[in-house]
Formats: sequence, structure tokens, C-alpha cells
Amino acid sequence: MTAAAAVQTITSEPVVNRRPRGVGSRGFAAEPGKVTRWIILGVVGIVFLIPILAMIEFSLRLGQRIDGVQKYTFSHYTAVFDPANSAGYENLFQGITNSLGICLLTVAIVLVLLLPTMILVELKYPKLRALLEFVCIIPVTIPSIVLVVGFVPVYSVVASIFGSYPWTMAFAVGIIVLPYAYRPIAANLAAVEVIILSEASRSLGAGWGSVLWRVILPNLRRGILSSCFITIAVVLGEYTIASFLSQNTFQTALILVQHTDPYVAVIFALLALILAFVLLLIIGRIGSASPGGFRRKRRSA
Repeated sequence: MTAAAAVQTITSEPVVNRRPRGVGSRGFAAEPGKVTRWIILGVVGIVFLIPILAMIEFSLRLGQRIDGVQKYTFSHYTAVFDPANSAGYENLFQGITNSLGICLLTVAIVLVLLLPTMILVELKYPKLRALLEFVCIIPVTIPSIVLVVGFVPVYSVVASIFGSYPWTMAFAVGIIVLPYAYRPIAANLAAVEVIILSEASRSLGAGWGSVLWRVILPNLRRGILSSCFITIAVVLGEYTIASFLSQNTFQTALILVQHTDPYVAVIFALLALILAFVLLLIIGRIGSASPGGFRRKRRSA
């Protein structure tokens, strides 16, 4: 049989379904049905919604009952942003500013130190993958109070060099967030054939800078965004380190305000939850979007 006849024979044969007999379209990894998904989503939504609704109801209370009836007002919300009351909440706004600065520095530590290290180990030193995972997971096995006891003498040296500023907490918080920042990126690396993509790009003449910026990082976008979100959430919720190091952050200021004005404390807790929800939406939107260049190439094809 000639080569042309062989090609004609292969192309003329119908495509055979190679699915094993007796295995359905879903197999053993069957997904829950539509009704089951809505039930699970509804139960989870109720679990999260009830405390949030309770916080909203508490923040709208007038403070005292009138004729035995609870009245509601937005006066607590307007008082927070009233310039006349700015002096009373100056400590709280300063704590929020300090926490946001620590968030930026901690995210920078994750992106500058942790992410390149994980990519380098994945590409060049795969035998060190288990060691890197062990080092990154260690902080979650040690209680925060124990870590803080070790941080206090170290920060006496840090304070003598850089000064006692809130931003220096980023070095300590960067260790606390290692387990939470490591896992999303590691899961994304395991789902992407980084070695194959990098070798294919290198064989086409791309330099390592182009491979990293145009091939690897776009494929790790969802893991990087999730890691940054978890880092921000951990930093905004960190209280132990800030309390022992006598730094004014969002959580320490919130505790102080709670003793004098519990309504304002609940309002800012609600704002933090809204911020986390918005960040989740942004991460889901950016992570699910296809790169613009890929879409343009697909249309042109």
C-alpha cells in the first residue's frame, strides 16, 4: 500500500469512541446535580449571611429602645465620616493606613521572594520541592504566640536599625503568611506543565525573561491572585504580633474602639468583609478571563 493510500484509508475511517465500556460520561468522578449544587450553595450562603445580617442590624440600632420598640438609624455610619468626629477616630484610621502599608509590603515579599523561588525550584531543582514545601508549611504548625515570643528579641535589633515603625511588621507577617501564600501557587504549578511550556518557548528562541513574563506568569495568574488575596486577609486579621510589638494596626485599633464605641467597630468589620468580597470577585473575574492576545489570535485563526 502506498503512502497516499494509507493516508486516504486513515482519514476515511470513522473516529471510534475510546471510552471504556461500562463507564458513563461522568464515571467515578460524578459531579453533583444542579439541584444539589443549589442546595449546597444555599446552605453555605445562609451560614455566611446570618452573621452579616446580624452585624448590619446591630450597626443600625439607635442605642436605646423607644416605648419598648427598637429604632434604627444611619447615624452611626454618618458619624464615622463626619469631620467633627475625625479626632475621635484618628487612631482607627491610622491603624487602617498602617495595615494597608503592611499588606503592600507583605505581598511584595511574596511576589519577589516566594514566587521566583517556587518557579526556580519547579524548573531547575525539582528534588528540592519537598524541602521548600516543608519550610513553607512550618509556620502553620507553630502557634502565633510562640512565634511572637521569638520575634520580640529579633525586633529589638530591627527597631535599632530601621526604627520602631509599623511597616517593619511585614518581615514577621511574611513568615506567618508563608503556608497560606504557598499553597495556591503550588496547586497552580501542579496543574500547569511549566517545564514543557518553558522548553517549548526556549526551543522557539524565547529568552528566559520572555518565558517568565509571557508564558509562565500568565498561566499562574489565578494562583498568584489567590495567594495575594489570602496574604491581604491574613495581614488585615493579624492581632497577636501587632499587640506584642505595640504597633497600631487595624485589629489593635478596632479592639480599642470597641471599648468606647462598639457600633463603629462593627461598621469597620463590615467594611472589611465587603472589601474581602470585592477582592474575591476581582480575583474570579481576572482569573477566568482569557489573555487578550490569545483571544485575538484565536479570532484571526
